[in-house]
Amino acid sequence: MKEQSNENKLIEGEDFYYTPEGYKCFTEKHHLKRGYCCKSGCRHCPYGFDKGTGQIRKKTN
Repeated sequence: MKEQSNENKLIEGEDFYYTPEGYKCFTEKHHLKRGYCCKSGCRHCPYGFDKGTGQIRKKTN
């Protein structure tokens, strides 16, 4: 398996956390660092993707 470089290394608690079920859940900060929406309906998607419609809606704060 290929090692991640230090600049791409994921940090638990900052880039992701584990759900009670044991799944890795990426944070909003990680998604913003990645720089694009993967259109998977992520829990913390900062891009406003709606899995039901398949569209990205601009999020309003």
